[in-house]
Amino acid sequence: MQRAAQRADRVHHDLRAKRLRRALVCAAAVPAVLITAACSSDSGDSKDKGSGAPQSASAGSSTSPSASASPTVQAAAYGKLPGPCAVLSKQTLSDLVPKAKSGKTGSSDAPATRGSCSWSSLDNNGVKGSQFRWLNVSLLRFDSDATRGAGDKQAHAYFTQQVKDAQSVAGAKDAKVLPVSGVGAEATLVRYDLKKKEGAFKQQTMVARVENVVVTLDYNGAGLAGEKTPDADGLSKDAQKAMKEAVAAVSAANGQGSGRSSSSKAPASPSASASKAPSKSASASASPSASPSKSATKKN
Repeated sequence: MQRAAQRADRVHHDLRAKRLRRALVCAAAVPAVLITAACSSDSGDSKDKGSGAPQSASAGSSTSPSASASPTVQAAAYGKLPGPCAVLSKQTLSDLVPKAKSGKTGSSDAPATRGSCSWSSLDNNGVKGSQFRWLNVSLLRFDSDATRGAGDKQAHAYFTQQVKDAQSVAGAKDAKVLPVSGVGAEATLVRYDLKKKEGAFKQQTMVARVENVVVTLDYNGAGLAGEKTPDADGLSKDAQKAMKEAVAAVSAANGQGSGRSSSSKAPASPSASASKAPSKSASASASPSASPSKSATKKN
């Protein structure tokens, strides 16, 4: 009986030992499983976060900035020029160049944007001398261009340069620069004396801008072979009269009834309205025939 009891105790002891070992093993296994699960969870979160960031970045990059609007410029007001020899009435030509038979059209490779006409008059009084007159009208039109800007702004810049050129003629004496109101958007008269071997010439160069067109008028006179020198004030009055007609002719050619322009001296900045396609014939440079300094000295 005692031995049986001892054997039973040993069996119970062995069972308890086995259970204890099993518990210890399980206890040891649980943290490992938790750690593994935690690592797996962190790894998954990392991947999710990592994948989330690129998705956000790609979403941002896929939204391209809106394209900037193409630069636009205000369309030029005038698209035509009148015939340069037809800008003055017969009466005006009779007053300014009474002996001129007809006007001589200047050469132009782009008549839609530039042109000129000149008249020469010699009133020969024999031994009493002669009265000489020479008149030239030049027209230059500017188209609006996205690169160079609005036509009236280009015309204003050219107008300013023409006035400067008229003041820089070699040999000019007693030069006067007179702003003229009521003719186009802006107008200036430059007058001076010019001594030549033929006689003393009184030169009048008037430059006017109407919208996107610049008109340059040269008018000079001289008394030759003993004839008296013409009155400069009278020549200036005649030049202004002729310029008003020329400016009105430009406006009329474009369906306008008046040569007066509402444009200010400093043209307004281009509006956002779309412009017409720039003409290939448009040029920002002056035609040789349109320069008052050249024309004033070439034909005297």
